[in-house]
This record gives sequence, structure tokens and C-alpha cells, in this order.
Amino acid sequence: MEHNRLVTFDGTVNFRDIGGYENNEGKHVKWNKIYRSDSLSSLTKRDEEKLEEMKVTVDCDLRTSNEQLMAPDRQWNGVEVLDCHVYAEDSSGNFVNDSHKLYRFLHHIPKVNSYLGEIYQNVILSPASQKAFARVFASLLTLPEDEALVYHCSAGKDRTGMTTALILKGLGVDEHTIARDYLLTNELYTFGLKKQLPSDSEMIKMVNRMNITEGEGTAIEGITQTIDIGYGGFENYFTKELGFSRQDLKDFRKMYLE
Repeated sequence: MEHNRLVTFDGTVNFRDIGGYENNEGKHVKWNKIYRSDSLSSLTKRDEEKLEEMKVTVDCDLRTSNEQLMAPDRQWNGVEVLDCHVYAEDSSGNFVNDSHKLYRFLHHIPKVNSYLGEIYQNVILSPASQKAFARVFASLLTLPEDEALVYHCSAGKDRTGMTTALILKGLGVDEHTIARDYLLTNELYTFGLKKQLPSDSEMIKMVNRMNITEGEGTAIEGITQTIDIGYGGFENYFTKELGFSRQDLKDFRKMYLE
């Protein structure tokens, strides 16, 4: 069965299926279940009908309250919109900074050699952000088998990229694959400026030629290295910081891998 990573809509540039990626046990993330996107405020009626047909019943909005107010999501039949503010409404709650050296020492949090990676690291260590990530995972754990979920921010890059990294990490997908998925956003916006989105075969070629060891490709290490080195693996982050059980993680993998 043929699947497309990029799902085309009139009102989005960066709506993607995160299915198909292989994990460390040779299993694959299920298609047609988990989607990532940019803003959903410009959806057309045709877009809304398509989302209803795709059985996307949960919309996790990662944006701040102000962003939501300025550009509210269009709502289609049967969808539940959830506020999952990755950035705290009070910006002081977003970061675990240098004043928390003891915290970093006790948790063996590694130094990340990337400015953007360091920001991402601070976000996934932030209690406010962890609350948002936990709400996304809770929604995935309760999602009916025949329904799908989308999460998004404004551009579908930073907050959406961090959320995607955590989901794929939880499903056992390797760091290089996670980084390549993250970098696809830049490529899609380049195509968007040309008013011509790539075919799936073009996207595969883009992924294969990506250099994830330079520039923004290293940013994702702020998440993957923090989890692997600081917590000793995703299971510890999932249970200690997001508040789930080991059984929840087993259920999550059973639900979204095949």
C-alpha cells in the first residue's frame, strides 16, 4: 500500500505523516495515525472535509494563548482541540538555565554544542513544557484504533519538531532518522515559496542527501542526547518527567508500531 509523507492541503505547507520510520527492532511506525503540521488557521472547507475523512479527531495545539487568539485553528466536524502550550505563558518558566547547575549535575545533563540544541534541551527539561508533552502522549494513549491525531505550532518546526522527536524517540527510532524528519521542514518551506510542493519521491531524495552533522541538523541532539545521557534512555524520561508508567510505554509502542 502506497503512503505519502506529505499530506497536501490548501491551507498548510507542512502537514506530514510521521509513519513509516523503522525503529531499532525492525518495526515501523504506523501510517495514518500521527500527523505533524504547521498552523491550521487557514484551512479551507475542502481541507476540513479531508481531515474529517482522515478521521483526525484530536488536534493538539502547541502554541501560546496569544498565538491561538491571533490565529485560531479552524475546527472540522468531530475534532477535539487541546491546549498543549509547549512554551510557558510566563516566559520565565521555559528554561532550566545556568542557575540550575546542581539540577544539571545530579541528572548528568550533557552540554550540547549547538545554540538551538541548547534551547531544545532547556525546553524538554522545563516543567511547563513537560506538561504539554505529557498531554500529547496521554491523548495518543487514549486515541481509538480507527482515529488519528495531529499536533502543530505555527510553522511546524521547533515546538512541533521537539514533540516529534520525543514521539519517535519513544517508538525507538534512531537519532539520524529523527534529525532528517526535523530538517524536512526547511525543505518544504523552500518548495512552498515556489508554490510547488514536492512529490513523495522528491522528498525521499531530499532526505537521502541531508547532512545532519551541520547547522540545524545538530539541534535535535539537544533532545536525543539529553534523554540518552541525562536520563539513560527514553523510558526514564517518560516515567520520571512525564509521569507515565512502564506499562504505558509498552502500550504506546504496541499501539503505534507494526
